[in-house]
Amino acid sequence: MKTGLIITGGRIDLAFAGNFLKNTPAADEVISVDAGLAVTEKLGLAPTAVVGDFDTVDSAVLGRYRETPGILWDVHKPEKDETDTELAINTALKLGCQRIYILGATGGRLDHELSNIHLLKLCLDHGVEAYICDANNRVCLLAEGKTFDREKVYGKYVSFLPFSQKVRGITLTGFKYPLHEKDIEIGVEAGLCVSNEIAEAEARIDFRDGILICVESRD
Repeated sequence: MKTGLIITGGRIDLAFAGNFLKNTPAADEVISVDAGLAVTEKLGLAPTAVVGDFDTVDSAVLGRYRETPGILWDVHKPEKDETDTELAINTALKLGCQRIYILGATGGRLDHELSNIHLLKLCLDHGVEAYICDANNRVCLLAEGKTFDREKVYGKYVSFLPFSQKVRGITLTGFKYPLHEKDIEIGVEAGLCVSNEIAEAEARIDFRDGILICVESRD
């Protein structure tokens, strides 16, 4: 499975990012977004592509990479319809990535953070696994059931929130708080599946219809 790593221009803890790279198979494609290019350099990564309007990246860093051959450049004006992260995801899809990890998509402006979570739907629509990761959370969208290995889950807590207006028939097995054929919707019992924990070696969620936000969290 071809893997892409997107390093955005948002807040990235370098210690976390370094540890993340050590524990994640090397990406086939590394896509740097605007100021994320400086983080890419600090992490010692070679970008496949550089995307953005470059209104926040240091000019010296940009100049060094401009002289590096073999990089795909996707340059845009600041006045545009897409966010830089959306442009980066589109680049990853064009490069044929089937799994995408996104760093730096949380912890800054809330509007950008919410927009980035919504951008996971773009990946879902293309049949691509996509994860937003930071030091405390791993976020993805689910359109079908999923099994969780207690030894491999990102943190102690697993939460499910409705992304679509309604999610029908949620069944949780192997969790501390099980459910059977429960419907949830935005604004109505939306917190019912928050802060669950895996109680057995494996836990599973199944549901009939809808899309869920899945958040695996460390305390």
